[in-house]
Formats: sequence, C-alpha cells, structure tokens
Amino acid sequence: MQFQQLRAASRHICLGFSLAVVILAGCASPQARKQLAALPPALEVTKFSGAIAGELPPLWEPLVLFKNKPQTEYRLVEQNGKTVLYARAAHASSGLMHKVVIEPTPTLQVRWSWKVGSMVNTIDREHHATEDSPARIILGFDGDKSHLSFSDQILFETARLMTGYDFPYATLMYIWDQEHPVGSVLTSRRSERIKMIVVANSADGVGEWREFKRNVSEDFALAFNEKPGTLIGVGVLTDTDNLKETAEAWYGDIQLLPAASVSADASPN
Repeated sequence: MQFQQLRAASRHICLGFSLAVVILAGCASPQARKQLAALPPALEVTKFSGAIAGELPPLWEPLVLFKNKPQTEYRLVEQNGKTVLYARAAHASSGLMHKVVIEPTPTLQVRWSWKVGSMVNTIDREHHATEDSPARIILGFDGDKSHLSFSDQILFETARLMTGYDFPYATLMYIWDQEHPVGSVLTSRRSERIKMIVVANSADGVGEWREFKRNVSEDFALAFNEKPGTLIGVGVLTDTDNLKETAEAWYGDIQLLPAASVSADASPN
C-alpha cells in the first residue's frame, strides 16, 4: 500500500497542479532553483510600482515549472502612470515567487489588484491535471509536517527527494475561477494542503482593474481549520499550458500589512 502511494505521488509531483511548487520551486529548472536558494528571505514584498519598467522586480524570481513547456511572459510595464506586472501565457506555464518571513497576526491583511485581460473559457477543475487560470495570488506557510496525513507526508517527501526542496506546510491561493461562486473554498485534487479561495468569478471585472483585500489569518483558518504558521513565500501564476489557450493579466502591488496600515493606493487606476 505504501509503495503504491509512493509511486502515485511520484507520478503527480511534476505532472499535477504546480501551485505549491510556485512557492518553493518544486519543479523549477536547476538554474532557477540555485537562484532562488541564494536569495535571503525578506520582511516585506517588493512592490512592482517601485521598480523599473521592462525588468523583473527585485527579489521576485522566475520559476520554470515544466522545462519542456513554454514559459509565461512576465515583465514590468507602465499603466495609468504606475509600474505593474504584466503576465501573458500562450499555452505556457511558469510563475514568479518572492521569499518572505512574516509572522501572521490576527489583523494581517493581504491587499492586491489585478486586471484579467481575457477569460479562459474551458477551465475544468474536476478533470484537468493542471488547473489553468489567468490570475492568482499564492501564499505559502511553514508548519509542523508531522501533523500531516500519511498520504501528504509521502507526497511531500517524494517532492523533496525529486526536487531538493520542501513543499510548504500549507498553500493558500486567491484565484479567478470560471465556475464556482465568489467565496468558495476549493481543495486541490493533488493535496488537501492546497486550498483556493475564489475572489472573482467568470466575467466579473474582466478587462477592468479590481482591488482585493483579505484577512490572511481568517482565510487560513477558514480553509484549513487551524492557525497559520510563518508566511514563507508569495507567488503569482498565470498559466494556460493544459488548455492550450492564451491569457493576459496585470498585477498591481501585493501588500502584506496589519489592517490599520494597508495603504489605499494599491490599484494603478
């Protein structure tokens, strides 16, 4: 039984949904993994608006999820007088991540803005091995893995052996979703330690800048029924490799601050 689970986990680590990989470079290329390991964790997320258009923002590192597939294009562009992150996935899959070390408090909030430029019309999270989406924000958390189920411990250990990196103890994502209503909490088919909260649905706000503000600790408790551990990574991921479509998205600054300190200028509008 254990051997069968180990074989199943091995098949799905790099072929399944790559969300946890985005945080700790699970299936990244060797060069990307070396670059990622060399970066020290930060106490806050580097803002896109403070960087130079045409380059990648400081401390954000590209993650090549599948070496045999096209990579999503990420670059900083000017829009409405501010620098934002542009993402374009043409049958592609790769992400950006930023290592942090932030201890969650009851009032810790994540605030961001994004603009979805096109809809992915054929998303099917029930049947596709890779869950494509034009826009998502990803948070990775540390924790005591001895408390995980046996199947997840096997999955995480297999990932470590295959990639040299640990999966986060828990991964929480805020996603644009085709079918489920806003507020839905979805569980990845690959692991119960990957939860997705739908913050925008279908044509909701497509082509327009949308601002979002969420309480991290409350959302983590809602998704996992426990308190969050140390926040160790922040990622973005726009991908369409499974559905062979093209999607565009623009991301504004991602802020992780106490509720009373979150500034009101996250959107480039």
